[in-house]
Amino acid sequence: MDGNRFPKAAPESDWKIGVDIGGTFMDFCALDVSSGKIASLKVLTTPDDPGAELLTGFDILAENEGLDPTMVTRFVHGTTVGINTVIQRVGAKLALITNAGFEDVIELARLRMPEIYSLFCHRPDPLIPRDRIFGILARLRADGSEVIPPEDGAIQTAVAAAKAAGAEGIIVSLLHSWRHGDQEATVKARIEKIAPELFVFTSSEVWPVIREYERTSTAIMNGYVYPRVSGYLEALEQRLEGRGVPARAMLTKSNGGLMTAGEGRRDCVSMLLSGTASGVIGAAWLARQAHENRILTLDIGGTSADFALIVDGEIQYGTDELVGEFPLHIPTVSVSSIGIGGGSIATVDDQGVLRVGPESAGSLPGPACYGRNGTLPTVTDAMVVCGWLGHSDMAYGQLHMNTDLAKKAVGSLAEKLGRSVEETAQAILDVAVSEMFVEVEKLASRVGVDLREFTLMPFGGGGPMLGAFLARELGMKKVIAPRRPGVVSALGGLVADLRGDFIRTVYKELTDETLAFLDSQFSALAAEGQEWLQAQGYSGEPDLRFSADMRYAGQSHEIEVAIDPEWLFSRKAISDAFHLAHQKIYDFDDRDGRVEIVNVRLSAVGTGPKPEFPQAPASQSAAVPARHARVFISGWKEVPLFERKDLGGGCCFDGPAIVAQEDTTFSIPEGTTAQTDQYLNIHLSFAE
Repeated sequence: MDGNRFPKAAPESDWKIGVDIGGTFMDFCALDVSSGKIASLKVLTTPDDPGAELLTGFDILAENEGLDPTMVTRFVHGTTVGINTVIQRVGAKLALITNAGFEDVIELARLRMPEIYSLFCHRPDPLIPRDRIFGILARLRADGSEVIPPEDGAIQTAVAAAKAAGAEGIIVSLLHSWRHGDQEATVKARIEKIAPELFVFTSSEVWPVIREYERTSTAIMNGYVYPRVSGYLEALEQRLEGRGVPARAMLTKSNGGLMTAGEGRRDCVSMLLSGTASGVIGAAWLARQAHENRILTLDIGGTSADFALIVDGEIQYGTDELVGEFPLHIPTVSVSSIGIGGGSIATVDDQGVLRVGPESAGSLPGPACYGRNGTLPTVTDAMVVCGWLGHSDMAYGQLHMNTDLAKKAVGSLAEKLGRSVEETAQAILDVAVSEMFVEVEKLASRVGVDLREFTLMPFGGGGPMLGAFLARELGMKKVIAPRRPGVVSALGGLVADLRGDFIRTVYKELTDETLAFLDSQFSALAAEGQEWLQAQGYSGEPDLRFSADMRYAGQSHEIEVAIDPEWLFSRKAISDAFHLAHQKIYDFDDRDGRVEIVNVRLSAVGTGPKPEFPQAPASQSAAVPARHARVFISGWKEVPLFERKDLGGGCCFDGPAIVAQEDTTFSIPEGTTAQTDQYLNIHLSFAE
């Protein structure tokens, strides 16, 4: 189709589009505000040309829905290009310039073993090897005063060595630069003059936080993904401009907020977990709409399953989330992941044990049942063999399920295990569910919640396929499946707010005398946050959320405590908030102990437009199946198969059953009752 020839939309059309790209599909959620029409779409990814799927999606939406790109007023994109760069280790070849004598900071890290009880545990190789780390004679004191200025000769020697080692970019991280970045800025300016072909990032401009390892590793991760992320975003903006899209390209961030694509080219580290975060944002919005305030989200794509908790309607945030094998020290939506997805490959190891994942078939070749030259058995193939899938085309008609190919792939394992093909397929599903069970139980234990009080919300292409089986194993009573589970992450971009996070290390004991200083630091953060929102094009009233990292004197780590601006005139109010937070987490507080504030933080939020989705008229009626299908449940059984588009508000039916739709399939086990609400979510309840 000619990209410049689109069906003419009505002049009053106002399209808002959210796009999320995963390992197998690019998902689209498009809303025409003027008519209330919602369109969704999945397009297979093109690994050889990332981002080309965007144009394909625009073409399909133009042909099927009358989309006119010149009428797009909001475009939000979530991408995995950053995190995939880290996981696949295909980022930039970097060098690090630091203080002489501190070249081993990255290697030493925090002296923690990833698995302290494993004899075979190993730490990941650093993103910058030791032979590309160079020390220079320079020093700031802890109070920010300069003792030894950096010497030009030392900088020139380090840059020459970095270039000789093949470095494409340089990270500058010097001691105590959390106080101010002047010394790092001096070194950066000198490097750019000596070697303008190299890109340079300083730790103080990326994330100016105390503790050199956390600050340095964050800056390294930003530089490591910079060339690929920057190139991807530049191509994205060019493609949108080529189609005449007037909307400014926005990106979802790891913290669940948004920023411009232009800013994302430099602030790459903020978007490493953008895809997983936007899924949680979309799920939280749907949960509020359905009046559910305690949710366990389950996002299953082609390569991984992601879990997050929504407690009392609030998304949980944290730091030190893992990106591949490395901790990310900036604020992020708290998400736990495991390498179990629809494309996860099942194998039998040397001991004859069945294993699933973490290797994935991806989009090319994909599961065997896709008929795209894949031969290895996957979770999706097991679902086809067991009869839960294969009754209709998937991914909006782009994928045709081939049952014979799925059986052939699973059959290769069945021979090794000495089981039937169906029993092997069921075993693959059982192993996948058990792997997720372990990860979710760890998450619940860390947070200290009883999952029986939560409702599971599965989404992504594979979430509804396995979600109800996982909920049953966890002892959960309810499951809610959104109307369009396959594009919840894309929806998250549509409903997300602008959000920028800012931090300053203050390192002060909380006393009456320090209140004025704290007030000045929060005021400076507020000005910085408001300036950032204006740079994003936001003109509304800002929502400024203050917090502080606090601890008792002598402790090594802090907890984040929300701070009301009115408390800045009351030491007692701030300390009481910390004591309560410490008691909640550790079941202990020390009202007489000295309290320290290490960092002050600000989240500057600009509220985005919240779309109104149409409601379906309510009717209490039994759903009518479109047909019946044979499913393997400890033997073959006939179960009703419902088309999602035929289920109106208030429809009821019992499990076992299958609900088929364009973007996924909802597998409903025995002993359940299902009912749709006015937003066409399916609420599934397990029998007591």
